[in-house]
Amino acid sequence: MKNTFYIAVAMSGLLFFSCIDDKKEPKVETEVVESAEFNYNVDQFADLRILRYQIPSWDDLTLKEQKLVYYLTQAGLEGRDIMWDQNYRHNLAIRKALENVYTTYNGDKSTDDWKNFETYLKRVWFSNGIHHHYSNDKIKPDFSAEYLRTLLSETNSTLEGEAFDVIFNDKDSKKVNQAKGVDNVALSAVNFYGPNVTNKDVESFYAQKKSPNPDKPLSYGLNSQLVKENGVLKERVYKSGGLYGAAIDKIIVWLEKAQGVAENKAQGDAIGLLIEYYKTGDLQTWDDYNVAWTKATEGNIDYINSFIEVYNDPLGYRGSYETIVQIKDFDMSEKMAVLSENAQWFEDNSPLMEAHKKDSVVGVTYKVVNVAGEAGDASPSTPIGVNLPNANWIRAAVGSKSVSLGNIIEAYNNAGSSGRLKEFVNDEEELALEEEYGQIADKLHTALHEVIGHASGQLNPGVGETKETLKNYASTLEEGRADLIGLYYLYNPKLQELGLVDDWKKVGMAAYDGYIRNGLMSQLIRLNLGDDVEEAHMRNRQWVSAWAYEKGLEDNVIEKITRDGKTYFNINDYDKLHELFGQLLRETQRIKSEGDYAAVEALVEGYGVKVDQKLHAEVLERNKQFTSAPYSGFVNPVIIPKMNDEGEIERFEVKQPDTFEEQMLFYAEKYSNLPIKN
Repeated sequence: MKNTFYIAVAMSGLLFFSCIDDKKEPKVETEVVESAEFNYNVDQFADLRILRYQIPSWDDLTLKEQKLVYYLTQAGLEGRDIMWDQNYRHNLAIRKALENVYTTYNGDKSTDDWKNFETYLKRVWFSNGIHHHYSNDKIKPDFSAEYLRTLLSETNSTLEGEAFDVIFNDKDSKKVNQAKGVDNVALSAVNFYGPNVTNKDVESFYAQKKSPNPDKPLSYGLNSQLVKENGVLKERVYKSGGLYGAAIDKIIVWLEKAQGVAENKAQGDAIGLLIEYYKTGDLQTWDDYNVAWTKATEGNIDYINSFIEVYNDPLGYRGSYETIVQIKDFDMSEKMAVLSENAQWFEDNSPLMEAHKKDSVVGVTYKVVNVAGEAGDASPSTPIGVNLPNANWIRAAVGSKSVSLGNIIEAYNNAGSSGRLKEFVNDEEELALEEEYGQIADKLHTALHEVIGHASGQLNPGVGETKETLKNYASTLEEGRADLIGLYYLYNPKLQELGLVDDWKKVGMAAYDGYIRNGLMSQLIRLNLGDDVEEAHMRNRQWVSAWAYEKGLEDNVIEKITRDGKTYFNINDYDKLHELFGQLLRETQRIKSEGDYAAVEALVEGYGVKVDQKLHAEVLERNKQFTSAPYSGFVNPVIIPKMNDEGEIERFEVKQPDTFEEQMLFYAEKYSNLPIKN
């Protein structure tokens, strides 16, 4: 399952969970103060805000370690075009044409049409394509087709046929369609499947795939596009010499350089297996790599690179291209390692059915890291925490790596204030709890979600992978399950016993306030009035919160309050809410362990999809007073090698981009490795 958390939980000034995947947004109601020493803010347009982040660990690295970081970041950027093409088949053609217009147009740039064109291009850059990065809806331009034709003509830019028309018509309106009772594959614009491929085609094709070792199922479909040729289904594999081979060959070159400066043999061997996987596309090599990568825990540098998270596939098979390069935050990693060391205690004391608990939780490592570079599905919109690998059998047999992206969280926390918090809290007590304990609650929820949540529980013997049993609900079920583990333990004296908090009850109360507030109300600012909830993380926050609210009605656990025409949710009984979270956690694990599709469908559709339209309209109206955008993303620092007279790297300069446009155009010039049609 996908374990990168981009969750937008409404807790303090931090983000919520990546999984590399919602995705990945800071809390919509942060209340923080901007740093005077470093300007985190770059730009704001539409519903988006662009930020910068620093690399605080950079100067502590040796030159060899800095070379490793540089080579890994270059490897990541070389695959940037892959993500664009995976998102939609016309994205590269559209981007090339729009960028050519932007850089060569000499006409009147003071008009509203031109300003709207600029905004549209920036939105497309942010989302790696013409569909919104979070809602999956096609982005609508605020200029006419006639105006775009004029721009294209005056700049000798080419964009014709369907690639032009789709910008303005209703075709391919959803990148990922997760609606119930429809053909999700046929109605999703994402470029993982060829024309005329259906849900039934996908399910029947992979039902025939049998792993050599049933106890170690291969991730069929992860690195390929499924198409029909003369009526016959066929995979186009991402590899050197295969689909996206031109970009993959560039990735391999930089990975080979990285292997040459690896910190240790284990790390170098893992990079070698990744190179072999890119060359062959062999899924057994992918598993071998993940085992080696998970075991390679020594060193100051780590990375994520390849086709990993499956959020963008409506059926959860195919991985989006993504890279994150990480430098260990030594101080914070040491403080948070206590969770990894006590993973078995959390498993043993969870409310799960005994048959669903692991006898031995192995290899869960947790580190706070500082990001040095991101690309693909992790950029510009980034997770704040990641837990990998995704294969259940590797987690059970070998373990997993969990990281919190410390400098990304730091940037969010220092990028400005919004005042939304005061608008949506019920009273001064709730506000005081959030201001004093919200940030630590958020950090711990991220850690518990990543380290304990995704590592917890086991499937019943003979039950298939969740993408097969739970299908289009697998992602939201897994994210909600991990959220619930975090929520259950956030209100527990064990955290204080471990030295992680000074007052476990108040931390837990702040966490519960924020989660319910966001899940039932404040996250609705990300939806247009009338929309259903479709993104997996938003769904899980709503179904967790709505289920707990309904089940607690008799005891008035969560009270819905209307005051001066405004709605608030107030928790009256935190102990009872803790029990309810435990009950729901037990049930979600049962659903996963047993592969109960009917139950997950009832849970998600019953609590996580439909929105109270009256409340939604109210939330949108209350939010109009705030100017800060609800979604944020980042430009990356640029690492520039400086050479000596012999042509060898002797040092590096780290430079911050001045503007979002500067970085996007630089990337387009340097890392455009694919043709417009693949």
